[in-house]
Amino acid sequence: MHPLAFRTRKTGGNRGLARRLIVASSLLVLPIGSAFVILLHSVFDLRAIHRLAQRSEEVRIVAGQVEQQVLDLETDLRGYAVTGHPQYVKRWQNSVAVFPKDVGTLKRLTEGRPGELAKAEWIQHAGAAYIKKYSMPLADAAKHDRAAAAGSVSSEQYNRRFQVILDDFHEIMAGEQNMAKEREEHAAAPTDQAVTATIAGLNGSVLLTIGVAGYVTRAIVRPVRRTAAMADRLAAGDLTARTPETAVGEIGLLERNFNRMADSLQEGHAELSTSRSRILAATDQARRSIERDLHDGTQQRLVALLLELQVAESTVPADQPMLRSRISRAAESLKGVLDDLRELSRGIHPAVLSRGGLAPALRALARHSPVPVELDVDVPRRLPEPIEVAAYYVVSEALANTAKHALASHARVCARTGRGFLCLSVHDDGVGGAGLGGGSGLIGLTDRTRALGGSLALHSPEGQGTTLQAHLPLAEA
Repeated sequence: MHPLAFRTRKTGGNRGLARRLIVASSLLVLPIGSAFVILLHSVFDLRAIHRLAQRSEEVRIVAGQVEQQVLDLETDLRGYAVTGHPQYVKRWQNSVAVFPKDVGTLKRLTEGRPGELAKAEWIQHAGAAYIKKYSMPLADAAKHDRAAAAGSVSSEQYNRRFQVILDDFHEIMAGEQNMAKEREEHAAAPTDQAVTATIAGLNGSVLLTIGVAGYVTRAIVRPVRRTAAMADRLAAGDLTARTPETAVGEIGLLERNFNRMADSLQEGHAELSTSRSRILAATDQARRSIERDLHDGTQQRLVALLLELQVAESTVPADQPMLRSRISRAAESLKGVLDDLRELSRGIHPAVLSRGGLAPALRALARHSPVPVELDVDVPRRLPEPIEVAAYYVVSEALANTAKHALASHARVCARTGRGFLCLSVHDDGVGGAGLGGGSGLIGLTDRTRALGGSLALHSPEGQGTTLQAHLPLAEA
């Protein structure tokens, strides 16, 4: 087996690539996860701030309603004391009835905030005291003496007590407004934090994604592409193709296995080519041996027998014409046997090829072809014997197929050497439609040419004749 050029490089265990991808994925998840946690925390903070803002808004609304109730109490009482109109009494009574409910709502909304709750309780206490001690007595007094009641409502002490209650309402409203501003300022921090986390997570993710993509390209994509290119070269017949064993983990294992597979293919191909060459050489040697045996043994004996018959024929007396005729017919039959034997010997291995080379052998084929053949042979020297034998059988088989199947009127044989190759071409003007299979005998020629490192191609469109081309490398022989 041929050693690999990169066999000495170690590429790690079979699971190295999986571990690296897990680490790379974890690094990619880290900034995204961190940014998500920060965003989630910021969302919770903003939701809490939003709930507090909603509650402050409700406190301000209810406080405004309670303040309005107190203002309505005072306004309706003054109107009744001045005018005595009963509609002021009805509105005053409604305000007195609604005040406890609204101030209770205010207390509920300020629970959990001791300062605001204390003010709400004080407003509840002061408002109840104001209604009980001042507003109700003045309303009763106005029924009997409106002038005295109007004077009491306009007194400084009454106005001072009423103003204290209004000031407490204003303090609650101002406190809620201040807290709303603080919450808005506090809400800016989570917002900025969320924006910063988002930008940082996005940038980190982009950078890590680029890094992971680059690593995957170097560790997986490029080695796989190199291995795929090597596989394409192997499929195209380049058994010397190899890929550098530079990848890690499973990809490195794939590279090593592909290289080992290429080694096995190259080794098997070399052994197959050597074996085929040996078989062809042995076959050709056997053919030559049979041809020599036929020519030097059987053929010579038959020739001697023919001469004896001819001598015997000449010595037959004239009064025995029947015997002379029989001997003559036997001699003619023996000549036919000799012709058949010479044809058989030429088919097994042409003696003219061994004696004169490829050009005389091709001329002999052209002379014996039933179809007229035009020769264009430019082979100035003797070629290696396996090449000459293969070329002879290519032309012989092509001309035989032309005579049997092509229905052609003309054939042309071209043989030339150049650039280290013998190029053969046999063309006829027959019906076409031939193939390398189908029992035409060309399959054996394909094996023979490939065993010598050459190639055989057939072009035979329907109705346009047939062209058989062979390229035989002279160096391989």
